[in-house]
Amino acid sequence: MSEERSLEIEVQVPGTAEEVWRAIATGPGISSWYVPHQVEEREGGAAVASFGPGPEMQIAGRVAVWDPPKRILFDKGEPDGDEDPGLAFDWRVEPHNDGTCTVRLINTGFGTGEMWDGQYEGMKEGWKLFFFNLKLHMENFAGQSATAILPMAMWEGNQAEVWSKLTTDLGIDPAPSVGDRVETSGDAPRLAGTVVQADSWRMALLLDEPAEGTAFLAAEGDGPYVGVSVWSYLYGDAGAEAAATAEPAWSEWLGARGPSEPEAE
Repeated sequence: MSEERSLEIEVQVPGTAEEVWRAIATGPGISSWYVPHQVEEREGGAAVASFGPGPEMQIAGRVAVWDPPKRILFDKGEPDGDEDPGLAFDWRVEPHNDGTCTVRLINTGFGTGEMWDGQYEGMKEGWKLFFFNLKLHMENFAGQSATAILPMAMWEGNQAEVWSKLTTDLGIDPAPSVGDRVETSGDAPRLAGTVVQADSWRMALLLDEPAEGTAFLAAEGDGPYVGVSVWSYLYGDAGAEAAATAEPAWSEWLGARGPSEPEAE
C-alpha cells in the first residue's frame, strides 16, 4: 500500500452543518447525489454502497468514526492479518458564518502499480462529478431525498464517436451551452432539463422531466469500447415512481446500442 498517495477534494455548499451532515452521513442523503447507500448511523455501524444490481456490486464497509456534524470516516473494517485494509473515506464538514459549509474528503488506501494507477485516476475524475452533484443537491434539494438510477453500457468506438452517437440518438445538441434546455426525442426515454455543465464528452442537467432532479450523461474511455452512462437522481414520491419505469427503460435503450452478442459457432 502507498502511505502517501491519497485524494483530497473539497467543495463549498450552502446549508448548516447539520443539513450538510445529513447529505454526507446518512443513507438517504448520500443516495441523493452519489450511489445508493445504507448506513447505520453510529460508530461501528455497517455501511453498504450499491454500485449496481448484482451481489458483487454491493460494497460493504463500516462507520469507523461517527462525530456529527463534523466528521465521518468510512472504511472496510479491521484488516485480518495481511489482508488489504482497503480504501477509506474521511469526510469533514467545516461551517462558515455566511451560511455555507466546506465539505472535504480525504480518500486513502490506494496501492501501487498500474491497476491502482487507473483506479486512482478514475476515482479522481469521479469525485469531481459527484462533488458537483452534491453542490447541486444542496443548492436545489437540501433536505429532500432522491432515487438514483445509474444505467451504463459499453459502446464500440472512440470517445468522440460514441458521444456523437449518444447525443444524436437522444436527439440533443452534442455541445450545448450552460443554460440551454435539452430534451430527448425519438425512442429514447424521457429526459428534459437545463444544462448546468457541459464538456466535449459529458453534460449535467437540472431536470424537470420525468421528475425534478439532476442527471449526468457521459461517454468515458478511449476506445475501442467506451462506457456510456445516463445517470439521474429523481426527487420525492414522483421521482421514485418515475425511476421505477425509467431505470429498466434506460438499461434496455443503452444495451440495445452496445456490441451485438457473438454468433454461436
